[in-house]
Amino acid sequence: MEKPIPRDSERGRKILHLDMDAFYASIEQRDNPSLKGRPVIVGGEAEKRGVVSAASYEARAFGVHSAMPTSQARRLCPQGVFLPVRMDRYRGVSGLIFEIFREYTPLIEPLSLDESFLDVTGCESLFGPAPEIARTIKKKILAQTGLTASAGIAPNKFLAKIASDWRKPDGLVEIKPEEVGAFLENLPVSKLWGVGKATEEVLQGMGIFRVGQLARFPREAIEKKMGNFGLELLTLARGEDDRPVVSGEEAKSLSQEQTFTPDLQERQIMEQILLDQAEQVGWELRKQKLKGLTVHLKVRYPDFTLITRSQTLSAPTDAGMEIYRTAVKLLDKTEALSRKARLLGVGISNLRRREAPFQRGLFDAYREKEEKSLEAVDKIWDKFGPQALKRASQLERKKED
Repeated sequence: MEKPIPRDSERGRKILHLDMDAFYASIEQRDNPSLKGRPVIVGGEAEKRGVVSAASYEARAFGVHSAMPTSQARRLCPQGVFLPVRMDRYRGVSGLIFEIFREYTPLIEPLSLDESFLDVTGCESLFGPAPEIARTIKKKILAQTGLTASAGIAPNKFLAKIASDWRKPDGLVEIKPEEVGAFLENLPVSKLWGVGKATEEVLQGMGIFRVGQLARFPREAIEKKMGNFGLELLTLARGEDDRPVVSGEEAKSLSQEQTFTPDLQERQIMEQILLDQAEQVGWELRKQKLKGLTVHLKVRYPDFTLITRSQTLSAPTDAGMEIYRTAVKLLDKTEALSRKARLLGVGISNLRRREAPFQRGLFDAYREKEEKSLEAVDKIWDKFGPQALKRASQLERKKED
């Protein structure tokens, strides 16, 4: 039987996963000290069928979590402080955090505004051992933003992400190569990427409750029951993850995705999630001075079937709204509304540098104006702060109207 340990190619790698603690809600508590210690819930209005974007740890104690309808959050936590999303504010703070990351390595792979992988392999001669690098980054984030972050250190991305979540909030956990097997052995299978309640029930029906049990399970049996998705889980259960940390300079695509429990069914909620994901992808494109030509939608159904849809635009874009509009069109080409969605994601590929020339059509005046507007907004934000970025909130109001 294969032991769940990293392969030799991974032993020398030092991967960090930095994850801000309850990012949106923590910013609200920091900006308004009277909210500290209180259950803070950030999201859309319940009366407009809004969705929770973030919840403080005080609110999570009542069962409130992201992607939950705000109306349900109010029932679970009626004493909670419900606040609207201030995406421009969160982006501004995120920018400061990523500037700190860049002081230690150019190999940074953002996952969202509040989390990122950093490859610090080879940086230890300059900044000390990986745990010391992580500790220093956490201290700088706290000093410059007043916020806490949790850090995971491991030989690969999968293990680093699990480690960062192990002692939240304000945690720091290292999984050394020789510790991988013991660490994973008794870990609940729900800790694996992509394992929500439905997948957990399927695995438990097979007698698999712990990651170590899955790692030793016959490959053929997993594939027969769960297809390629099951094989992906088996690989993770064995502690294997060869994926490199891909910086913006090397990225072939950018994407945002999330697994949901319970499964998504209402179209409005799906569209709100797609909007948030598309805005984050657009923001990351502009931050890295990239544009993309092909928009991708990713949906996984409750039966583990994974489907993707894509559409190539007439011209490259870095505008979140254009990515969102295309993603919604692609959603209509899936069965998500009738079969539900347990995973939803938006991405963009065919990336090129923002300065790269391309052939414009005769009727691209609007697109050119929109691109110039985005450039102007980002420049103002860089100079004067996050209050200058109003586009996301404007789009949200437009959508609700």
